[in-house]
Amino acid sequence: MTTLLVSSRLHAERGADIAAHAQRLGMALELVVLPADPEGRLSDADCARLDLAFFSNDIFPKYSRQFFSTLRKAPALQWLHVFNAGVDHPIYTEMLQRGVRLTTSAGSTAVPIAQTAIAGLLMLARNFPRWLTAQRERRWDPMRPADFPRDLVGQTAVVLGLGSIGSEIARLAQALGLKVIGIRRSPKKPGDPVDELHTVDKLPQLLPHCDWLIIACPLTSETRGLIDAGMLARLRKGSCIINIARGEIIDETAMIAALREGQLGGAYLDVFAKEPLEESPLWDMPNVLITPHNSAAAVGNDERVYQLFIANLEMWHQGKALRNTVSA
Repeated sequence: MTTLLVSSRLHAERGADIAAHAQRLGMALELVVLPADPEGRLSDADCARLDLAFFSNDIFPKYSRQFFSTLRKAPALQWLHVFNAGVDHPIYTEMLQRGVRLTTSAGSTAVPIAQTAIAGLLMLARNFPRWLTAQRERRWDPMRPADFPRDLVGQTAVVLGLGSIGSEIARLAQALGLKVIGIRRSPKKPGDPVDELHTVDKLPQLLPHCDWLIIACPLTSETRGLIDAGMLARLRKGSCIINIARGEIIDETAMIAALREGQLGGAYLDVFAKEPLEESPLWDMPNVLITPHNSAAAVGNDERVYQLFIANLEMWHQGKALRNTVSA
């Protein structure tokens, strides 16, 4: 018998479907349900017999501590699937060091995140902050020729990180007529939606030709603080930043200074060095658009994550390689 840890909500909404999938696979599967009370705990005996765990979206953040505590008391755990794409939380490193197989839901939110990033880009490109300010003040303020924004067609976007999200952003940017330069470790593949592809060491030479720096890479030791004051100074004056990755990739203090000084023309930011964003000059900057680490918001996400988990459950049962496996 294989045991799978799930949330109480997932059990209520999908338990019968998971059981039906397992039956079709010829898999003896028992669902172990995380208590609905955040202070509730599984018995040590139940924790000890856990084989698999599914960290679904409804667990975060209310039940995260309870869920992670359960994982730490599950010495036989073999595989953990998570609803998110980023794995910079210490619990994931801990699981990998224990030898637990870890898979993510990378790609499940790529389309809504990319659409949000491009929406931010278009709002900045078309000077929506000016119109929104005028709307709040009930002031009729049409732009005159001297203030008209530049045509977007022919501008250059550098996309830092070409995973599922970065690639979708790049595809949409190309459709808008931008020249797209991708930054990725691996070489260019057929179908990559970029005009050029470079490794991250070439970034300093590319920034002076950049109108849009779009950050879509994971947070790693290599990318933490990568966009510092020196990198920002190399950007073409008046260029804009889009960040839907992690706030710690940018030196936030240096970015604020660059926005104030006009080195940066604007920014759309979904992520920040410290979240939630509290006291910060960013809130009041007229050329900054802010969303609360919410760019992925879409009704279809849970279904996409669930279908990825079900596909991986079948492959796990069959002893095949799992999708989106994280390397230790």
